[in-house]
Amino acid sequence: MTGHGDSTGRTSEETKSSGGFFGGLSDKMNELAGGGAKSEAKEDKLDKAIDWVQEHVLSQGQQSNESAAEQFKDEQISDFIRNQYKSATGKEFPVKDKS
Repeated sequence: MTGHGDSTGRTSEETKSSGGFFGGLSDKMNELAGGGAKSEAKEDKLDKAIDWVQEHVLSQGQQSNESAAEQFKDEQISDFIRNQYKSATGKEFPVKDKS
């Protein structure tokens, strides 16, 4: 093949990029839904601690660029922890929720 496309019809530029056109579109949709590295930077310390446990204790892999669904699940875990803490102590969890 000579630079026009491979057997799937993709050009060499599309195959070089991460996921081609649809990969970029998927990444953009994930960011719009609240996922991706930008959202990771906005997490509070409890969310970051949950990511650390998932990565280092549960060996669930890198947590620095999670999908919107994964971040939603982490937020549900942190909300559960906050509610259980308040239920047990009668006080708010010491780390404020950013969401």
